Amino acid sequence: MSPQNIKNPLTKREIAKQLQFTELFKKYGEKYGFDWMLIMALAYQESGLDNHKQSPTGAVGIMQVLPATASDKQVNIPNVHTLENNVHAGTKYLAFLRDRYFDDDRIDDRNRIRFSLAAYNAGPEKIRKAQKLAQEMGMDRYRWFRNVEVAAARAAGQETVQYVSNINKYYVLFKLYEETEKLRESSKHGPLARAEPH
Repeated sequence: MSPQNIKNPLTKREIAKQLQFTELFKKYGEKYGFDWMLIMALAYQESGLDNHKQSPTGAVGIMQVLPATASDKQVNIPNVHTLENNVHAGTKYLAFLRDRYFDDDRIDDRNRIRFSLAAYNAGPEKIRKAQKLAQEMGMDRYRWFRNVEVAAARAAGQETVQYVSNINKYYVLFKLYEETEKLRESSKHGPLARAEPH
């Protein structure tokens, strides 16, 4: 999916699609220390949750993983055309990027995730170059939004900036939807629920 094309992920059709994959996102999000809704937002940006998608560059599946990346010893997940292996490989690769390239006490957890997402799109070396460039431009090399993203637009291109922004928007929408659903459920069954007539 082109980073510019942000879709509404909360139509009935899209929500029905998401429910098919929730357990897998939860399983591998928990295994690698990510909020599962972030993994879903990444997959939604990458493929629109279509595990049959294949990019012109050869990336496959719901997480748009390159088979060469999946077979690398750092990821080492076979047969990424299958749904579960694809989610596993994409999540494991994101964790590898976070832990290998952005494991710095000066980067807070939110920014570590944003840098990792940018690296998932553009490659880690470009994002590290963007950090260096941000510092040279007098900005904070440890913050993504309005700092390194400005340098990344030069170092990696506008696509990566839009990519991280879209995933952030999808993530916020998924979280808001979940909170709204919880409130709706609790109002049905909670102390404020309408009393049944006797």
